[in-house]
Amino acid sequence: MYDGYRAIASAYDRFNADVDYDRWSQFLEDCFERFLPAKPEIVLDLACGTGRMTFPLADRGYDMIGIDGSSDMLAEAFDKNAERTDRLFEEACARLGIDPDGFDTDAAMEELAKHPAPLFLQQDMRDFELYGTVDATVCCLDSLNYLCGDGDLLACLKCVHLYLAPGGLLVFDVNSPYKFAHTYGNNAYILEDEDENGRAVFCGWQNEYDPESRLCKFYLSLFAENENGVYVRSDEEQTERCFDESELTAALDAAGFDLCGIYSDFDFSPVAETTERWYVVARTRKRGEWYLCEDKA
Repeated sequence: MYDGYRAIASAYDRFNADVDYDRWSQFLEDCFERFLPAKPEIVLDLACGTGRMTFPLADRGYDMIGIDGSSDMLAEAFDKNAERTDRLFEEACARLGIDPDGFDTDAAMEELAKHPAPLFLQQDMRDFELYGTVDATVCCLDSLNYLCGDGDLLACLKCVHLYLAPGGLLVFDVNSPYKFAHTYGNNAYILEDEDENGRAVFCGWQNEYDPESRLCKFYLSLFAENENGVYVRSDEEQTERCFDESELTAALDAAGFDLCGIYSDFDFSPVAETTERWYVVARTRKRGEWYLCEDKA
C-alpha cells in the first residue's frame, strides 16, 4: 500500500532515538484534558508507523487503534506488541508473586486483560475504515506532510472527522515552512547508529526542496552491517509537502473542524517565524452529546 519505509523501517526507531515519546504522549494527554470534557477511551493513532507513540498511550490506559500504510513499519509494531505483552505479563507476575513459568498464572492473565493490546490495521490514511467511532485521533511526526497530492489533506481530514465522536479531538503536527526552506532545503545529512547486536547502521539523507511546488524529496541510502561485517545498501525516495497555516486552517474548516490552536512546543507556546514544527489541535463541529459525558450534570 505504501513502500516509502521499506528500506529504513528496521532502523527507523534508532534514527529517531532523540524523540521524547514520553513527553510527547504527556502533551497529547494535556490536549485531551484542556480541550475535551472527559478523558477519551478510544484513541486512533493515524500513520502510527512502528507504534512508538501508540504504546506509550496504551500504557497510559487508552484503548488504541493504529493505522499505517506501510506493512514494513507495521511489522515492527507487531514485534513491539508481543514484547509489550510479555513485559506486562512478567510485571503482573512480579506484583502478584507468581512464577511466570508456572501453571497457576490465571491471576496474572486477568491483570494482563486490563491492558488490551493495540489494534493495528494497514490502511490508507486518506480513506480508512473503522468498526465505530473514536474519541480522539493523533497523527505524529509530520505524517500529514506525506499527503502530497491535491486534495489528499482534505480527504484525510474528512475521513478522520467521519470516525470521530461528536466533539472529538484531532491532534497532529507538521513540519513548518521554515523547516522546509532552511533545515531541509537542499541540505544533506549523515545519520549513524548501531543495532541491538552492535552492528553499525548509516543513513545518507539528501534533501531537494522546490519552493514553487512546495514538495521536498528525501533521497535516503541505508548501509546496514550484517553478521559478516559486510554493509548492505538499501535506497528509497520519500516526498513531503509543505503546508502553510492558511491551507491547514482552510482544510480543517472544510472537513468540519474548529481550530483550537497551533503551537510551537509541548507547553502550548505560540508559533514563531523560526518554529520548525507546528502542533495543531482541532475539534469536530459534529452535533450531539459526547457519549463519555452522558453522566455529567
